[in-house]
Amino acid sequence: MLFLDLLADGVVTGCAVGVVAVTFTMIYSTTRVFHVAHAGIYTVAGYSTWFLTTRGLPFWLAIICSIAVCAAVGALIQHQLYTRLARRDAPPLVLLIASLGALVVIQNLMAALFSPNILQIPADWRVLTVGIGSIRLSMPQILLAVSSLVIFAGLLAWSRYTSLGKRTRAVAANEFLAEITRLEPRRVYITVMAIASGVLAVPGSLTALDHGLQPYTGTLVLLTATIAMIAGGMGNLFGAFVTSVILAALQTTSTLVIPGQWSIAATFGLFVILMIVAPTGLFARRPR
Repeated sequence: MLFLDLLADGVVTGCAVGVVAVTFTMIYSTTRVFHVAHAGIYTVAGYSTWFLTTRGLPFWLAIICSIAVCAAVGALIQHQLYTRLARRDAPPLVLLIASLGALVVIQNLMAALFSPNILQIPADWRVLTVGIGSIRLSMPQILLAVSSLVIFAGLLAWSRYTSLGKRTRAVAANEFLAEITRLEPRRVYITVMAIASGVLAVPGSLTALDHGLQPYTGTLVLLTATIAMIAGGMGNLFGAFVTSVILAALQTTSTLVIPGQWSIAATFGLFVILMIVAPTGLFARRPR
C-alpha cells in the first residue's frame, strides 16, 4: 500500500531528523546557544564522506573520518566563536547572529569547493532494497533507521549513566553553581559540541548516500528538528526524537490528501496549533 510506503519513508526520515533534534537539544540545553550552524555541520558530514569516497576510501572508513571532521568543526566553532563572544558578555541575539553567519560561511564554502549541484556518493549497494512485508526500503534507509536508533539510545545512556553525562546535566541545570564547584563549564561546552557534531555525521552521510547532497539541504532538516525540539519539550531528548518521527511521518503521509509542496506548510500549521494547546511541549516535565 502507498500509505505504508509513505509511512515507512517518514519514519526513516524522522529517525535522521531525530538525531539532529536530540543533538541540537543537547547543545542548546547545555550552552544556551541557538546553534543554527548545526545545519552547516550536517552538510559538512555529507560532503566530507563524498570527498573521501571519491578518493577511493571505503564508505565505512569515510564515515568514521567524517565523524572526526564534524567533531573538530563543532569544537572549533564553540571554542573560537561562542566562547570568545561569551567572554565579552555578548547577548544571546549576538550569539544567534554569529551562528547564522557561521552557517552561511559553511554552506557557501561547500558550494564553492564542491559545486552547488546535486552530488551522489559513489556506492553500488545503495540501490539495493529489502522487502519487509509490502514495504520496500533501500539499504541506506535501513542503515539510517538502525544507526539513528542506536545513536539515540547511546546518547540517552551517556547522559544518564556516565560521569561526563552527569557533569553535563549539572552544568545545564546551573552554570553558576557548576562554575564555583569547579566543573569547568567551558570545557563541558566544547565536549558537548564535539560529541553532538560528531554523531551528526552518521545521519548526514547516510541521508546524502540515499538522496544525494547539496550545500543548503541541512537548513530545512534543522528547521524541522527545531520544531521537534520545542514541540517535544525543551531539554527533553526523548521528546525531541519521538516528535521528530511524528512530524516526518505526518509530512510524508499528508501528501496523500494535499499536494507535496503544502506538506511542510501543514506541518508548521500543526506546530502553531500545538503551541497554543500545549505551549511547554508534548513531553514537558511537569513540576512537582
